[in-house]
Amino acid sequence: MQLILASASPARLALLRQAGIEPTVTPTDLDEDLLIAAHEAEHGPLAPADYVLLLARAKAEALLDEDPLTGVDGLVLGGDSSLELDGAMLGKPHTPERARERWLAQRGRSATLHSGHWMLRVRHGRILGTAGVATATHLDFSPDIDEAEIDAYVATGEPLEVAGAFTIDGRGAAFIDRIDGDPSTVVGMSIPAVRRLARQLGVAWPDLTR
Repeated sequence: MQLILASASPARLALLRQAGIEPTVTPTDLDEDLLIAAHEAEHGPLAPADYVLLLARAKAEALLDEDPLTGVDGLVLGGDSSLELDGAMLGKPHTPERARERWLAQRGRSATLHSGHWMLRVRHGRILGTAGVATATHLDFSPDIDEAEIDAYVATGEPLEVAGAFTIDGRGAAFIDRIDGDPSTVVGMSIPAVRRLARQLGVAWPDLTR
């Protein structure tokens, strides 16, 4: 049973591989900011779970728009993550300046990392079913992080292209005191959630793993 990952995230790929799945990686080209802005202009502000689910679904469905997958019998998985701090949803900072600002704001604070998962069951170009879920994990950032440590961390480049400007499976782990919830959600994708979505769509977990 094939699983196609509609994401360029190295962390999501690594999580699936650690769980015994070797997905086909096919990232989609999606303007996330434009999509969120358009949706909120029409429907109003999104709750955190709806925010990440909207983007995860858009990524999975965009893949089918680009490729009908006529030769595939399997699953398409889209994912998105964002950090909720003070009611704002924070994605990838992209620049060192923005990453530094984020860390100055979030050190010593508590926040919630939300991950959205959207799965399509496809067979030879047809969608047989869809399922989605958002997961959330709470974390506490260390209160004693000084600016020299922040500058050194930002200089590594690690926080620039990850939601919330941090990781727990890399250098950022040194600055997080506590995690309450599924750790894989913080890395980028809840593996238990992926298993449940596959089962919901009629695919047994052992059929996906090596």
